[in-house]
Amino acid sequence: MSDEPAVGLVVTGIGTVGAEGFDFRTALGRHGYKYLPAASQYFLAAAKRALAQAGPDALEPVGPEERGAAVGTNSAAVALHHTMDRTVTATGAGDLSPVTAPYFSINLFGSRLATEHDLKGFNLTFTSPRVAGLEALQNGLRALAAGRARRLLAGATEEALPEGEPGADTSEAGAVALVLEPGPAARSRGATALGRVGVRSFFLPPKVAASAEGAERAAALLRDALDALGHRPDRPLAVTAVLDGSPVGEAVAAALDGKAPGEGALGEWALDGRALGGNALGGRVLADRPERVPAGAGALEPVARVAAALAAPDGHPHAVITAAAEGNAAVCLITPGDASAIPEGEQPMGVRQRAGSR
Repeated sequence: MSDEPAVGLVVTGIGTVGAEGFDFRTALGRHGYKYLPAASQYFLAAAKRALAQAGPDALEPVGPEERGAAVGTNSAAVALHHTMDRTVTATGAGDLSPVTAPYFSINLFGSRLATEHDLKGFNLTFTSPRVAGLEALQNGLRALAAGRARRLLAGATEEALPEGEPGADTSEAGAVALVLEPGPAARSRGATALGRVGVRSFFLPPKVAASAEGAERAAALLRDALDALGHRPDRPLAVTAVLDGSPVGEAVAAALDGKAPGEGALGEWALDGRALGGNALGGRVLADRPERVPAGAGALEPVARVAAALAAPDGHPHAVITAAAEGNAAVCLITPGDASAIPEGEQPMGVRQRAGSR
């Protein structure tokens, strides 16, 4: 294990891939990818682009056992499972393709990535509704802080849902991948630190969300998450909320609108963008009005918003907030730019610790 501490982790590469116009032969190569499920192709292509931006030497300084991967998905296997079900019911399991049959397991969708890039530290898959991609970041960062690895490829991938499947009308397809490494390592090889990310996930029971106290409870959870992530309330914060119309999504939206009992209104704005009085985010200075983005049927959009915030030209910290009808919710705090310019006290708690040895 390297002596290099996994602290001050920064993003050095971002890769995004959309399904429209995607050709695996162009993105990955003509041979060896034809029979991979689309979601695997998307994530491989996104990771390739992220590593290209991070630099050819992003992974080389550490051994295979010090490289990890984490991917989140909700619908990567749905279309394939439908095809398998039709084959089994029509002609029998003997007619399943031996090439695609192993992918009945959602855990295999990131396996090719680990094989191609020699990622032997860990290879994790997350499937929690809507927050799976952010959980991949959260747990990947946690694993690095615990000394499980020194480099991380993390993100989300989705394949379009079959017609007639619940949520097919808001289906997502594509992938986002991020490369993360310790800030000192990035600086030593001359790589650009695009920023830092920290994630906190939590659960808001749907029954609680639908109650009169739902918005107040959501506001408390959001404040706790931002506090845990080390955001200083006097630093301007941009907010993007990826939400659906479920009771949980509406409770979070109401909290951000300042409708929780006993809270001030985020709708009352001074000319400099400061919220007047208290608000759902604990009196934080907001860079602009919170942006609400309609959620798709998957875990891709929140991670895409994280990637967009990292690529933004301004230096404001940015919170991407998301929640699912089932109660899963998460906050990702993005701090664009070089981590060395950010006070140590504002680093996310999970990466402030010096990693121990395995």
